[in-house]
Amino acid sequence: MIKLGVDPIAFSIGPLEFGWYGMAISIGVFVLILWTMNQIKKGARITYDDLFTAAIIGIPSGIIFARLMHVIDRWNYYSQNPGQIIGGEGLTIYGAILGGFLAIWIYSRFNKKFQFAYVLDTIVPGVALAQAIGRVGCTLNGCCYGDVTTLPWGIEYTNPNSYGYGAGVVQPTQVYEIIFMLILFIVLYKLRGKLKPDGALAMVYFGAYSIWRFCIDFIREGTAFMSNPLGLHQAQVISIIVFILVVALAFYKRIRLVDKNDVDKDINNIKEGEAEKVNNG
Repeated sequence: MIKLGVDPIAFSIGPLEFGWYGMAISIGVFVLILWTMNQIKKGARITYDDLFTAAIIGIPSGIIFARLMHVIDRWNYYSQNPGQIIGGEGLTIYGAILGGFLAIWIYSRFNKKFQFAYVLDTIVPGVALAQAIGRVGCTLNGCCYGDVTTLPWGIEYTNPNSYGYGAGVVQPTQVYEIIFMLILFIVLYKLRGKLKPDGALAMVYFGAYSIWRFCIDFIREGTAFMSNPLGLHQAQVISIIVFILVVALAFYKRIRLVDKNDVDKDINNIKEGEAEKVNNG
């Protein structure tokens, strides 16, 4: 058993309090931006303007959706405490990811030059890394923990301010997800440029995470979403929907490994694009 007595508040400056959770989320977003900037520097077909626009649109939308889905999931509580609906204490990772990507997709419908699928492929390794960092905040915050366990690596939150205080010795599902997301980051990193068409790498990310989240929630604390008879959590219901969509889209788009013909075609496209720029210049 591991006893964790960390206070969710890392430090305070006057009336301002800085929690581990909020700092981890902020660092994760910062790392995602740095990852994308580094990919642009290495030649990714994304402009810094595209990155700036995606961040301005995606980050606020992700936060709003993350909060909205949390409130929906805990509606029995918030319907009795409507004054607490607006806040940042409860967020869902699925809401953040889907909300952010949905907002960027809508933007891409108005800006035809914005290559949504390509952008997703570029950033999803960074998203996985950001999620791992965010779960560090969950671990220190004492939220998102698992069921009671007798395993020797179970965690007991001993700080009275911790969200996990009084829960007993629990499964460290946050730590499990940190490990999984780091492994997924490595897999996505190795697969970059090896799958066709654009958007294929993003499908690997969504498919892998939906399977993981569906399974891990069986040993994680939570309530049945909309009182469904199977007792599935909100994240598990979303995982089923996401996985079905990913599989259908993968067949429709015919995901495949890159072969020599694809490489030659990409090289020709790049040369034609460069030639067009010279002629127009």
